[in-house]
Amino acid sequence: MSDVKHHPPSTVPIRVMTYNVHACVGTDGRLDVERIATVIRMYSPDIVALQELDVARRRSGGSHQANLIAEHLGMQGHFHPAWHPLPEEQYGDAILTPWPFQLIKGGKLPTAASPLAFEPRGALWITVKKGNAVVQVMNTHLGLSNRERRNQVDALLSEEWLSHPDCRKPAIFCGDLNDIPVSRIYRRLSARLTDVQRVGSFFRARPTFPSRLPLLRLDYIFVSPDVSVESVEIGRVPPARVASDHLPLIADLQVPVLQLGAQDASQQSHDLFPKGTGAPLLEGDSS
Repeated sequence: MSDVKHHPPSTVPIRVMTYNVHACVGTDGRLDVERIATVIRMYSPDIVALQELDVARRRSGGSHQANLIAEHLGMQGHFHPAWHPLPEEQYGDAILTPWPFQLIKGGKLPTAASPLAFEPRGALWITVKKGNAVVQVMNTHLGLSNRERRNQVDALLSEEWLSHPDCRKPAIFCGDLNDIPVSRIYRRLSARLTDVQRVGSFFRARPTFPSRLPLLRLDYIFVSPDVSVESVEIGRVPPARVASDHLPLIADLQVPVLQLGAQDASQQSHDLFPKGTGAPLLEGDSS
């Protein structure tokens, strides 16, 4: 009989995707929620951060796009409306996952006086539990004006978001930053977090926009220093080239497990994800 003891792993693999879905309207002009879900399913992410989703908008047939995508994938999550184009319409971002999660915050980001700052922006923060790992996940879509983006990154790096006492490591920050890697906002974020496309052999970062002929890096996944990056991929499957004007960005990560005693870990897991509550529905909040 072997005396070898098998210790539990110190990290948990998590695949994360960020994807600007362009209200599920493809480069062929066709509105197709199922096509977006098909692209996501082909990469089997544990966590998917989505930007540019419609809820109850006339142009999208009044559907709840986040809920429809989640239903196709067998996932749950939360939608945050960054903008109400009309009182009954919503437009914003979501995070989906098949794993237990807890909503921490959905909120507005500051704007600036600029003709380009015509669309309110927001951010969404949840915690996701996979195995013995609990990870903080944030998703955002920044504005079109330089000054607006600077104000928004100031807010995201503040104690309201990434510097909040509850935003303990490990952390994943995703989104469409509407800016390139030589920008001031990129430098500020990359000084704090690790860009998954700037790690080891992935240093030759690849663009995600526009989807038919990608030229620009606008979509990013950043991680805290305790998260290991195993691989990075741009979603170039044929459906992705027409499903949206952006390509998805996917990263395979190793996330450290909770470093607590068994009793403390059990209690923390219970506090974060109380039995019987399940994950909340994809309801927009009032922010």
